[in-house]
Amino acid sequence: GGRWYKRHLTYRVVNWPSYLPQHEVRLAVRAAFELWSNVSSLLFREVQEGPADIRLAFFHGDHNDGLDNAFDGPGGALAHAFLPRRGEAHFDSDERWSLHSGKGRNLFIVVAHEVGHTLGLQHSPVKSAMMSPFYKGHNKDFFLDDDDILAIQGLYGRPSRNSGIQLSAEVFTHFQDWSTDLYGRDRQKRSLSTYYCHSFFDAITADGDHNLYIFKGSHYWVVTASGNASDPQPLQPRWPGLPASIDACAWSQLSGKFYFFKGGRCWRYAGSELEAGFPRKCSALGLPRYPDTALYFQQLRRLVLFKGHKYFVVDEEPLGLEPYYPRSLRDWAGLPPGTAGALTRPSGSVYFFRDEHYWEFHPAKLQVVATGKWATELAWMGCGDASSQQVIF
Repeated sequence: GGRWYKRHLTYRVVNWPSYLPQHEVRLAVRAAFELWSNVSSLLFREVQEGPADIRLAFFHGDHNDGLDNAFDGPGGALAHAFLPRRGEAHFDSDERWSLHSGKGRNLFIVVAHEVGHTLGLQHSPVKSAMMSPFYKGHNKDFFLDDDDILAIQGLYGRPSRNSGIQLSAEVFTHFQDWSTDLYGRDRQKRSLSTYYCHSFFDAITADGDHNLYIFKGSHYWVVTASGNASDPQPLQPRWPGLPASIDACAWSQLSGKFYFFKGGRCWRYAGSELEAGFPRKCSALGLPRYPDTALYFQQLRRLVLFKGHKYFVVDEEPLGLEPYYPRSLRDWAGLPPGTAGALTRPSGSVYFFRDEHYWEFHPAKLQVVATGKWATELAWMGCGDASSQQVIF
């Protein structure tokens, strides 16, 4: 394969799927390039117009690359790239791309792989390598494999600035959705403790002492009732066997147990102990696969799962769907579909979250009574001066 004869390369994201926010796409692409510059002498800079050494673009079907390279609709070929020095990587517009959820193809992982090709790397026979020809999917706490690192250093040498730090792509895949402040001039390094304030989280719940648990990727934060956030803690010692990037979580006031949901499976923990018989296939009990939100709803003394425009009421013992469910989300007047999590506050109000927004639901009136931005408006979320903070890693 070829290689570039310079160390400073520019790249440009020519277009992107309309349903993904531009700044997030640019962050994911930047993170993908940084995976390679972290371990080699290469340096990358984004340009937003005009010529660039490496161009990334999305296309439908046949796009004048020759019929062998025509895209084939959803599934099958996801993307392809050309070896140096053509500097092109193409992505199939018919795929469902995503940035921070298990639904769709993880754009960051696919871009990182295709960028490897544009730098001159061929496919690797090592299964765990980024340059393996097989799509890696979400939720992989991804380091470049030694095989990837040896290959890129074979072409371009080691980092000159003594900073061959191997940043795990887990940091990128789970935190690649930071606020646009990353493009600000004043890039301060902030503590990890409020990462979630600038980002999206996977799930949230609260226990009987009104401690919040906020989940993202392979970590969680505890925010005490007084609004103090912990540093991110790894899921594993606290909930052994729990996978990263869960879909939903609820703490039950009835049983004092934590419930976690991912895909069609569910986990139930008493303290840190996974209960016998779990994880189990909850979709077989009529519960939704990939639920958006889980909640213990005091008025019903039941768990409630939300998925799209429906909600499901669930008994804990034995675990199963109540009759006559699912029902329409219209019962929860004013609540949008696709929330990421919910919890009950001491006032009795239930707060739902999606992206940077919250909805306060009044259980007696059975309707949403307030909405706004949680990081800046809800002091108990532990974000403090989130509006002025900037994050970088």
